[in-house]
Amino acid sequence: MGWLFPKVLLVGVSFLGFLYPLVEFCFRGKMRDQKPNFVIILADDMGWGDLGANWAETKDTVNLDKMAAEGMRFVDFHAAASTCSPSRASLLTGRLGLRNGVTHNFAVTSVGGLPLNETTLGEVLQRAGYVTGMIAAECQQQLHPQRPLVKLPLGPENPCRTILGVFSFYHSQLGWLFLRPGKWHLGHHGSYHPNFRGFDYYFGIPYSHDMGCTDSPGYNHPPCPACPRGNGSSRRLQRDCYADLALPLYENLAIVAQPVDLRGLAQKYAEKATQFIQQASSSGKPFLLYVGLAHMHVPLPGTLLPADPRGPTPYRAGLREMDSLVGQIKDKIDRTAKENTFLWFTGDNGPWAQKCELAGSVGPFTGSWQTHRGGSAAKQTTWEAGHRVPALAYWPGRVPANVTSTALLSVLDIFPTVVALARASLPLGRHFDGLDASKVLFGGPQPGHRVLFHPNSGAAGEDGALQTVRLQRHKAFYVTGGAKACDGSIGPEQHHKLPLIFNLEDDMAEGMPLERGSAEYQTVLPEVRKVLADVLQDVANDNISSADYSQDPSATPCCNPCRVACRCQAVYQTGFP
Repeated sequence: MGWLFPKVLLVGVSFLGFLYPLVEFCFRGKMRDQKPNFVIILADDMGWGDLGANWAETKDTVNLDKMAAEGMRFVDFHAAASTCSPSRASLLTGRLGLRNGVTHNFAVTSVGGLPLNETTLGEVLQRAGYVTGMIAAECQQQLHPQRPLVKLPLGPENPCRTILGVFSFYHSQLGWLFLRPGKWHLGHHGSYHPNFRGFDYYFGIPYSHDMGCTDSPGYNHPPCPACPRGNGSSRRLQRDCYADLALPLYENLAIVAQPVDLRGLAQKYAEKATQFIQQASSSGKPFLLYVGLAHMHVPLPGTLLPADPRGPTPYRAGLREMDSLVGQIKDKIDRTAKENTFLWFTGDNGPWAQKCELAGSVGPFTGSWQTHRGGSAAKQTTWEAGHRVPALAYWPGRVPANVTSTALLSVLDIFPTVVALARASLPLGRHFDGLDASKVLFGGPQPGHRVLFHPNSGAAGEDGALQTVRLQRHKAFYVTGGAKACDGSIGPEQHHKLPLIFNLEDDMAEGMPLERGSAEYQTVLPEVRKVLADVLQDVANDNISSADYSQDPSATPCCNPCRVACRCQAVYQTGFP
């Protein structure tokens, strides 16, 4: 760990604005062979039917619909899991949770994260000469810093010095105490932070933005209270609410606000993203920008609604805000690096049905077999509504315009596709579940995957286990169960020795499984058994990882433990952008 001190110090000094522009954007000349830039935008809890280009009833995504008309739209594109942490870990590694170790969500108090022996997309592209940035509101999963560095002046006036000193190191020339007080849901220790996992720049919330209180709580179901003020005693926590811990906002290793103001966060993300694109483009070096949106996860900002009661609902207003944010990023690309930038938009999983009117549209993928038996067939399930997500690709001159692709693809494919287009190399000594989708993107005949595996994601079965198999147009369930629905019902977990098999071409609502005695069922069943046995054997022979899911209250992000809800204000301005 001796290497960590100088690297942490370097990033820490950059907060003062002295070194960060040099660290990130000063280079000697342009690269001989120009490599493409990549912008990956990941929506949170967005339904397949929330994209107007997918579902005519949706009228709130004009910018995304324009991108679909100017690029490629994928209608059979799937999340790698139907809950936050596993889905995002798979995006960054190209591997299912059984391989990368992330099979369920991390908590605010989680000590561990994405195992360090897993190589992220950012790390691969850094080694290939890319500038990398992450702007993200991470879900109950993703990268999360252990205790990112926050600085407090040294001296007797600091009453928390002895409390926090155990996490600190001192640099006498700067006269500041640097502390590690936070995390980013893919790691607790300093070496797990995004700045040490392949991202030169990081700005965002370390986990889902409902995992902490704010002063303007916004729309949630059920509603959560605002953060307490003053130095009163701790309140009794409401279920599903973090009423006594303020939501932190990070820039690189530092908490710059706690609680964050959600009302202006979307615009701040847009500003940071466009500034990163501008500065990275000016550097002469290729760049990767990964934007993990807070939309459409609850809470939805409470300032979105117009005074007219006939105006859009909170969800529709949030959808419009997200669409505007994406439009600003795309416009910046068009003005700055249009010919050499590949933009990929998709989602982490389907809508969170238990949030009722604050959840998105599943379109035609209703999972009616399950909903007739109770519970939701969306987020946390392996029904189509849980993992089939909107997806768009945009690269003028390379990706053909106004094309709808029916190729079977996955978030898992982002990693190998980007690595191939960057002319980089996949990490050695491990197997990958994604494929290089370049032929599909450039208008070729590649059909995508023949087989996809949808891991259990909380509604039924062991987390991460592969008990749902997509085989071309057929889909087989060895376990079924519904997540919590708006009415509070939860579908019972059922195991099927002979799996339920649906023909999605004839039954996209997953309402009527094939008769077990039918010729079609008897033809498909042996193939399903074989591909499932093959992947399980492949995982057994692979170099797999195991995540640490232990918890410790001291891992909770807190920039000032001497104040109720850990309130603090930024005491300095960072050097970028």
